[in-house]
Amino acid sequence: MAKIHKHLESSRNVVRYTYRLIHSEPAMSTVAELLAKKSQTLLSIAPTATVMEAANLMNKHRIGALLVVDPECDQLAGIFTERDILQRIIGEKKDPEKVAVGQVMTTEVACCRPDTTVEQARLTFRDKRVRHLPVVDEEGKAVGVVSIGDANAWAMDNQQAEIHYLQEYLYGTRTRGSGGYA
Repeated sequence: MAKIHKHLESSRNVVRYTYRLIHSEPAMSTVAELLAKKSQTLLSIAPTATVMEAANLMNKHRIGALLVVDPECDQLAGIFTERDILQRIIGEKKDPEKVAVGQVMTTEVACCRPDTTVEQARLTFRDKRVRHLPVVDEEGKAVGVVSIGDANAWAMDNQQAEIHYLQEYLYGTRTRGSGGYA
């Protein structure tokens, strides 16, 4: 009977811990925190550049999108992505050497601010069906870009940390070198 009582008490503790974990107010990570982990170089291109120049820049830096910034006012004019190349250049059989980025860029750009939570950004990726989210300051000036890959990596890190904490709670602290739990 004592073993059963101990097991029930242990189960109750797990339920209480899980309830607290789910219903507590965790510290919300922000887009600014994601940007701090990335390269500080913000790559952009002018709307007058050719699609070929943009594609070469994207290939050189192994990225899937460029911010299109109007050099006259230093404001975000659009975003140029791999999808733009496929749909508006390749799909329409246009010459990338003769077409300006400004003619084929995406102009309706979903953006966020540095204080946007990562969860809010993830919802924007899902709801707007985009893979890149420019981050703009209060004046509308681009300060960075987060990708759906950045958000997914953040989610995976959080899930792994949660699994670790739950395992520690359930099984105790892992001992070094033993390969098991203490």
